[in-house]
Amino acid sequence: MPFSAKEVIVKRQSVRSFDGETLKVEDKDAICQYIQNVPNPFGVKVEFRLLDAKEHDLSSSVVVGANQYIAAKVPKCKQLEIGCGYSFESVCLYVKSLGIGTVILAASLDRPAFEKAMDVQDNEIMAIASPVGYPAEKPALRDKLMRRVLLSDSRIPFEQLFFNNIYNESLDKERAGTFFNALEMLRWAPSATNKQPWRAVVVKDVVHFFEEKSIKDNALGDVQKIDMGIALSHFDLTMQEEGNTGYFFDEDPHFELPDKVKYIISYKLKQ
Repeated sequence: MPFSAKEVIVKRQSVRSFDGETLKVEDKDAICQYIQNVPNPFGVKVEFRLLDAKEHDLSSSVVVGANQYIAAKVPKCKQLEIGCGYSFESVCLYVKSLGIGTVILAASLDRPAFEKAMDVQDNEIMAIASPVGYPAEKPALRDKLMRRVLLSDSRIPFEQLFFNNIYNESLDKERAGTFFNALEMLRWAPSATNKQPWRAVVVKDVVHFFEEKSIKDNALGDVQKIDMGIALSHFDLTMQEEGNTGYFFDEDPHFELPDKVKYIISYKLKQ
């Protein structure tokens, strides 16, 4: 990994105000090289492109001063949302390590223009995109207001997100053991309107992940599963960085769950 996941995660903020400058040649080349192959542990093939905003007439109602965007398309397949979210966040973390700003967008895009630029076929979905550029010295007022309204710098407490053995039995930080840092980095993942849909139950050397739905599905599917993929990248990259080996698997533990909570995936730590 060409960057420290934990170091970048704690520093990263969503950027919607850019200085209007074109990416430096070395930065553009580094990004183009990185996005050629961005794997994820769910077997989803994600194709990335770095797009010129003027050439393709790309825009977002919440972005100011961006000249370039990264977009991703995926084939319609099982786990497409979490695979796309995982790989896209890996790209955003790498871009942040270069000192370049991003913000993952799903709804506030001129979607037809992005889909045309990405040459999206009938069996594909262009789920998300992000502007890429150097942050403006002073964020636009709209950017500041959005961060304030969405409470972007706050997160749900650890004990309310993560559980021990069964759902809703709080997991305190001391008992999280090997998983603590990875869960903490997961907790700080970005999400649509900062809803933070991730929940997890730790059972010995296994973590079961769940989604608490608060946003309705749209024509593109479950946007909060993309958020889950973003969060799982934080978890997995942190586990790897700390020298831990594990794997994801799909086996519902069938816990008694609250309404609107559904099982997503599990992770097993190799001893």
